[in-house]
Amino acid sequence: MENISAALVTVFDPTVIIVCVLSGILGIVIGSLPGLTATLGAALLVPFTFFLDPVPAVASIITMATMAIFAGDIPGALLRMPGTPSSAAYVEDSYRLTLNGKGALALNVSLLASVIGALFGSLVLIFVAPIVGEFALTFTSFEYFWVAVLGLTAAVVISQGSQVKGAIALMAGLLMSTVGLDVSLGFPRFTFGSEALFRGIDFIPAMIGLFGVSEVLRNVSSRPTLLPSVPQMNSKGSGRAAVRDIWHHKGRLVQGNITGSIVGALPGAGADIAAWVSYAIAKSTSKTGAAFGRGKGHTEPLIAAGAANNAAVGSAFVPTLAFGIPGDTITAILIGVLLVKGIEPGPNLFIAQTDTLYAIYIVFMLANLLLLPLGFAAIRMSGLILRIPRPALMAAIIALSVTGAYAINNGYVEVIIVLALAIVGFMFERLRIPLAPVVLGLVLGPVVEANFMQSVIKTNWDLTQFFSRPVSAVLIVLTVVLLAYPLISKVIRGVLAKRKIGRKQGSGTPTDAESGR
Repeated sequence: MENISAALVTVFDPTVIIVCVLSGILGIVIGSLPGLTATLGAALLVPFTFFLDPVPAVASIITMATMAIFAGDIPGALLRMPGTPSSAAYVEDSYRLTLNGKGALALNVSLLASVIGALFGSLVLIFVAPIVGEFALTFTSFEYFWVAVLGLTAAVVISQGSQVKGAIALMAGLLMSTVGLDVSLGFPRFTFGSEALFRGIDFIPAMIGLFGVSEVLRNVSSRPTLLPSVPQMNSKGSGRAAVRDIWHHKGRLVQGNITGSIVGALPGAGADIAAWVSYAIAKSTSKTGAAFGRGKGHTEPLIAAGAANNAAVGSAFVPTLAFGIPGDTITAILIGVLLVKGIEPGPNLFIAQTDTLYAIYIVFMLANLLLLPLGFAAIRMSGLILRIPRPALMAAIIALSVTGAYAINNGYVEVIIVLALAIVGFMFERLRIPLAPVVLGLVLGPVVEANFMQSVIKTNWDLTQFFSRPVSAVLIVLTVVLLAYPLISKVIRGVLAKRKIGRKQGSGTPTDAESGR
């Protein structure tokens, strides 16, 4: 009890509160700008943490990451430019809601789902850290391979239209992921003699080109009468409507929380994969899943994936604090900050530095609650974007996209990648090929390849090891079920419909006979 009291005094120090508020504002800004990710925000904060005590240093990164993950939904809903990779999973639904005058509803639903998911992930961190952390510690390259395959399967399942087109988009992303140095031999592939391509195609410029600049190309190449008119956002009553919507889909909220917490606790997975997997589950199990990403848009996938990506932020700290294993890139940066501050993540943290541990728990709760007022303020201000004249907005998007791509590595290769993939995205949309699987293939391609090569090298190409491990078997079953579920559910619905028709005809026969007597 003394440790909890000491932690409360430490966290509610004015310095810590000010650091959390400023870091939260920074996270909102970074997440709202396409091309700037939460990982970049964490890296930018590292130099400032050197001048802070351990608790405010950790609080700055936690608060910034929590805000940035949600803020990525704002440009996705308003401009169809996801601010973070996890927002790309449901960008179509949020943007279509905006086109139909429900942009404020979409953002409020995302905010509330994010806050609830973040709180759930924090509770998982507090109560399930030793259990889940120990389970994740047993993962080897075989299990990581199947986790990545499960994510790739999710990309095909969530595809709009036919799964064949989704598979084509996924293969395009996997092909682009092979550019750069070979993960096992270090041999350059598809670099065309350019040393700048040795590092491969980064998913950030790819995402900017596919979703952002391609949207500009679509706008400027269409006649003004054919351009979608984005209505002005009316936030009046949208908060209450969002609460009703989330309560109506409370089962989907629970599913997103659980999915995000489980996936986020797996080292290397993070919020990106959690959002994609949760979206895939929602699409496969929802009665209206076939309409996701179409028509007027749906809030159901926003609730599932929005809760999942924020729940993953908290649960990603489970292996980090319990075993010193980074759950994602943000926690990898945080481990460095902790070590500099003399805090060693691992079992000793739970024994000798419990006051610091409890302070981290309280910081998570504080950051998640702070997301509510800052998020509402960001939503109200975001409506100003829609008041900008469309030509000026398109020019600003191009300028922001090129600047963001160049800032990644201070090189022009990323700018060329943005322009090239903008053309690819433009052509794919004309052919009605979904763009989201391209990004996921680009992100997970290196993960699949690296873990596959590590596995076969250490087993001398004994492929049976991929199927004989218990956890791998569970992941294989999940992959098969996820891939086959749309077909199975379609067959089941057809059979039930036929039985229903048969029962109606059967019950109608005696009545006809009686009426003829």
